[in-house]
Amino acid sequence: MTLKHPFADLVGFSITERSDKQCVTELTLEEKHLNPNGVVHGGVLYTLADTGMGGALMAALPEGHYCATIEIKIAYFRPAKEGVVRCVTELVHLGRRTASLESRLELEGKTLARAYGTFMILSHEG
Repeated sequence: MTLKHPFADLVGFSITERSDKQCVTELTLEEKHLNPNGVVHGGVLYTLADTGMGGALMAALPEGHYCATIEIKIAYFRPAKEGVVRCVTELVHLGRRTASLESRLELEGKTLARAYGTFMILSHEG
């Protein structure tokens, strides 16, 4: 099932894999993704991690539940100018009300950044 994701369409990334407790997002870098220094904007990498975390968690939640970002910490290690950025996210801990996730952002096998996030688990029932 393909989910409508207007923000992903705007930025130009896609969710390429999604299974229980894991999600992969990918983006082919274009000029619009670069900052004034000519390297990928940190917010672009953050976006891939945030979406990957939400995707991994949603795949693990029971029907009728959804999630929201509480916080994400991201550490940037190296710049990127071109190529395909791949973000692999895994669910680290799933509790009743919160979950913890980790994302690895890579380009050609080299780590660009790592992100760690905490998400709130909510129910449509209240």
